[in-house]
Amino acid sequence: MKSNYKTVSIIIILLVILSISISVTNYMVSLNSTEKQLRTQALPLSLDNIYSEIQKNIVEPHLVSSMMAHDTFLKDWISSGEHNVEKIAKYLDAIKNKYSMSTAFLVGDKTKNYYTDEGLLKTISKKNIDDDWYFNFEKTNLKHEINLDFDKEISEYMMMFINVKIFDNNFNLLGITGIGIKISHISEMLKKFHKEYNFKVYFINNAGEIILAEDQNIKNISQIQELAVHKDTILSKGTNVVEYTKNNNNYIVNTKFIPELGLYLLVEANVESFTQDVKRVFYFDLIISLFVTLIVAFIIINVVKKNQKEMQHLAERDSLTGLKNRRIFSESFTYFLRLFKRDNTPLCLAFIDLDDFKAINDKYGHNIGDIVLKRTSKILRQNIRSTDICARWGGEEFVILFINTNIDEAKEITNKLLLNISTDVNLKEHIKNGVTASIGLTQCQDTDSIDSVINRADNAMYEAKKNGKNQIIIS
Repeated sequence: MKSNYKTVSIIIILLVILSISISVTNYMVSLNSTEKQLRTQALPLSLDNIYSEIQKNIVEPHLVSSMMAHDTFLKDWISSGEHNVEKIAKYLDAIKNKYSMSTAFLVGDKTKNYYTDEGLLKTISKKNIDDDWYFNFEKTNLKHEINLDFDKEISEYMMMFINVKIFDNNFNLLGITGIGIKISHISEMLKKFHKEYNFKVYFINNAGEIILAEDQNIKNISQIQELAVHKDTILSKGTNVVEYTKNNNNYIVNTKFIPELGLYLLVEANVESFTQDVKRVFYFDLIISLFVTLIVAFIIINVVKKNQKEMQHLAERDSLTGLKNRRIFSESFTYFLRLFKRDNTPLCLAFIDLDDFKAINDKYGHNIGDIVLKRTSKILRQNIRSTDICARWGGEEFVILFINTNIDEAKEITNKLLLNISTDVNLKEHIKNGVTASIGLTQCQDTDSIDSVINRADNAMYEAKKNGKNQIIIS
């Protein structure tokens, strides 16, 4: 008993060590996995989602602006001297309402008059910095552009403008037209990503100025000294990943250049924000695992205390059939073989193998095969004497040691076993043609050892199979 408790104590200590080791290992794996997933999946996916959202909201406005630039009404109206402002205002108002845009506009190149759905808004001038967008676009070879800008005369919110040049038939510039849409939904999207995924999203221009972000306190990435050293990488075309450390916090930034806007999209993650959850899970798992270990230890101690006899019984039995196992049978056989040699009391051994058992497993499945083994074991127990010893030798093989029994008596009992197995109703319920067995039977001799007796019975059993199965061969 003391040895058992010593073993239990060792097991408990090992369980505690195992629990802690598993928790620490899981923590390290989760930590590395989280950081890897952040770098390779979460950040790139978020970057692509935002980019896709922007593209989705650019396509229709771009088509509308392009349609306006090719509209003969606009061309004729500008070419004829921009008379009847009410007429162009109605046109722009119709475009605005039809496509649910925030504004639709037109600027004549000669007059520099800026028209909206409300009529003539102003005359743009190179002296007004707010009008630089027109003159900068005019100088380029681009036929269209998209830019984010504030226009206080149109809206107090930042807007996305799609600007398209209007040309006459000789490709002379007549003016610039287009539409403007509020990008409040983009701001909401930035807040959503920050709230739900702990990502900080912002847009910067070629100068590193932050054009759009949830938090507008920082105006330029140069204000973040640790990030500023990566400015050249961030402002390179394509998609890039940079990492920096600030205030003992590690940050990962995915960047992507958006040619349609001429801006750079940055998605930033604070690694600690993600690993904090991993740490909390680690401490929780550790507490739970230790608690479970204590419960298991308590159960083990009670099981050892209450079921030691049952454990010993189970150690001597085959778990499936309940028959004695091979080890216990060999010990019993050794004892009775010595008794036989001393007292010369007859001793016989039957080696039993179920016919075509592999085919039964293949056809009906291993569950049915187990049912057959258990039922056969029950038949064996019911048809032998209480003094005889029956055991499962392995697989579908069984052995019976007939104590104080000569070969004729043993044959009579085994014949009965064969009959009862082949005609068993329960077995036929599961196996269509029933189950049969082949038996090798032998009587112990003075010169025998356990191995010689078993080998003789085993060879006789194989001879029974060769001769057609479902029979007994005596060796």
